[in-house]
Amino acid sequence: MTAASVAHTLTRDQARRIIVRAQLLDANRPGDVAEVAEQLGYVKIDPTATIAPCEHTMLWSRIGWSYEPGQLRKAVEIDRLLFEFDGTFRPTSLLPLLLPVMRQHPRRESGRQWLEANARFRKDVLARLRAEGPMLASEIPDTAAVARKDEGGWYGANQVPQMLEMLARRGEVAVVRREGRHRVWDVAERVFPQDLPEYEPDEAARLLAERRLQAGGIAKQKSPWTPVGMAGEPATVEGSKWRFRVDPEAVAALDDEDDGGRVALLNPYDSLLFDRPRLEEVFEFKYVLEQFKPKSERVYGYFAHPILMGDRFVGMLDAEVDREQEVLKVHAIHEFLPFEPEEMEMVRAEIGDLAEWLGVTVAEPR
Repeated sequence: MTAASVAHTLTRDQARRIIVRAQLLDANRPGDVAEVAEQLGYVKIDPTATIAPCEHTMLWSRIGWSYEPGQLRKAVEIDRLLFEFDGTFRPTSLLPLLLPVMRQHPRRESGRQWLEANARFRKDVLARLRAEGPMLASEIPDTAAVARKDEGGWYGANQVPQMLEMLARRGEVAVVRREGRHRVWDVAERVFPQDLPEYEPDEAARLLAERRLQAGGIAKQKSPWTPVGMAGEPATVEGSKWRFRVDPEAVAALDDEDDGGRVALLNPYDSLLFDRPRLEEVFEFKYVLEQFKPKSERVYGYFAHPILMGDRFVGMLDAEVDREQEVLKVHAIHEFLPFEPEEMEMVRAEIGDLAEWLGVTVAEPR
């Protein structure tokens, strides 16, 4: 047996520390938007702004007080360090690894048939963008020959948004900027860099798996949530029967001096929370988003933010911004176990920092 095939044996504390560090939620904060995106692989876009949209709270929870929303816009629309794709902002360095898969889209037969039936429509959209873009979807005529079912109820009868989504996943069009929450589209050759390296599909898939493991730190070997394949090295975690893959650089960094943890308030769509099975297996935290539950069935609140302290989830923050009164209304701080006085002080300090970043004051129930 070679040294490379020997599994790392990790304690649960070590596994949690690896994940928290990989997600840039330890005491050593990253410096800017690009650094966060490069490490995490994506920044989720979600408009739910009970406190602030996900893309901004994800960045604030990592960078801290120096983050301003304009920095994200600059990184995407001016510097082109990030690009919008499939409901996320991703680092442009990932684009060459995604292109081989994008070129195979759509994979479902129903999608291929719709695209083939609307070949003329596709040409119309591309020609309009090439001649007149950038444009909003509402500025492009719907010349579809065949309508596609809107099973999720997101698009309505107009086929232009569906065609743009399809062409974006194929790498033929791209979002050049946003006007409010509305996307402005253009042909991809005017948005993406044109001197990108080319990868064969297998090589691109391998490198993508390595990037996912770098972002996750450690993941179940066969996970649909964090698909890392055979990237990294094998590992076991105390108390778990799972077979893990771990980033060897993250394991080596366990010997580095630990600067201690901090409190982080996480948007419900934060990347750390995405892999629910791993959350439960490693952090012993069963996270349920209550946004779509009836009010009577909610325990923590409509859009409560999990509270991470060090490498443990200790509670949930139920709060919302009232822009008219310019306050962050704290409805409840739910404690999984009673906080020590200094722990409550740390949580309240982070809430205060959040309010200051939002430009409001904190209002708690009397």
